[in-house]
Amino acid sequence: MATIADILAEHKDKEGPLLPVLHDVQKMFGHVSEEAMREIAQALNLTRAEVYGVVSFYHDFRKEAEPRPVLKLCRSEACKARGVEALVPIADNQSRIKVEAIYCLGLCAVGPSAMVGEKVYARLDGAKFKTLLEAM
Repeated sequence: MATIADILAEHKDKEGPLLPVLHDVQKMFGHVSEEAMREIAQALNLTRAEVYGVVSFYHDFRKEAEPRPVLKLCRSEACKARGVEALVPIADNQSRIKVEAIYCLGLCAVGPSAMVGEKVYARLDGAKFKTLLEAM
């Protein structure tokens, strides 16, 4: 398993490495802890406040691990026009899955869409959405 030091070493020669480092830490550990923010700040010669500001600004970064699987449901205008609102009550009845609203997966022509991990699901209707939730 990679460490934060390994992730930092991968990005040491890149210009503006903060976001790629944070994404890799989030992917590896499921969150960016206070300890990780301190280590990243020190390695990149930034203040902890600068790193914390970026982590708290972007909704993809978590400061604590989420124990449940996460489904990101697109709530953009295009997905609304294609019926995502009918899926929201189904999503709201889930307690074992964390459902997050996001605003555009770039699949506007084939919405409603959702993302689990790095896999994207398109053309969701009630039945497909329930099957996806059950599979999680």
